[in-house]
Amino acid sequence: MRRLFPVTDETAAQASNGGPDAPGTDREWGLAELAEAYAYPAGNAPWLRANMVSTLDGAGQHEGRSQPISGAADMRIFGTLRALADVVVVGAETVRQEGYRPARAREEFAAARTRAGQTPAPVIAVVTASLDLDFALPLFTSPLVPTLILTGAQAPSDRIAAAEKAGARVVVAGDGAGVDPARAVAALAALGHTRLLTEGGPRLLGQFVAAGVLDELCLALSPMLVAGDAQRISGGPSVKVPHRFELVSLLEEAGFLFGRYRRT
Repeated sequence: MRRLFPVTDETAAQASNGGPDAPGTDREWGLAELAEAYAYPAGNAPWLRANMVSTLDGAGQHEGRSQPISGAADMRIFGTLRALADVVVVGAETVRQEGYRPARAREEFAAARTRAGQTPAPVIAVVTASLDLDFALPLFTSPLVPTLILTGAQAPSDRIAAAEKAGARVVVAGDGAGVDPARAVAALAALGHTRLLTEGGPRLLGQFVAAGVLDELCLALSPMLVAGDAQRISGGPSVKVPHRFELVSLLEEAGFLFGRYRRT
């Protein structure tokens, strides 16, 4: 993996001296280095980052799933971002399409999570209006920490009861059937989950973007072309004025570019 864009004065100095983080230096990055490169900002304010992958021609998936356009380095960063997060926020359709399972504890990150006061693995929080989910799946029956359901006040009461019976915790974050993105962030922060990570899908990410609550985007640009009519990484109605983000870091491995962008 190569660092193409220094993120600190220290790495910039190393780059100018031809050190290990100099642009063009290709070497294996350890998980601790990736964790440092993707660390959340200090403080207790909630911070919502998204992690998505896109092809060169803008597809966020192939045949309904993101796995075919991913790669080994992308999965290492995927695992690192999960290990840093308090909670992973995901849409119900992505849970169904991607076959979501409970987040697992990673021995490599166990000590750091303990020091940070985090649970052994991040909580999975599923955003859904209908609660049309299979509560017999391991995501609900055998997680290390109970799965959260984020829904609206008018969600079907029988489905809420089914979710709670399966062991999930239901959190109301909207006055209607659906979830208000800003209220979802506030509700998770009230539970002590301030390091937030969303993995989509596109419709959920679009809602976070439109609501102006997305703080950071971690984007893997896959060196693939798929054509077709696949969704982009963000969907739904467009915003009136494009939201500007700044590039914080850029890594490369095997033709994949890994950009980290923060809201200006």
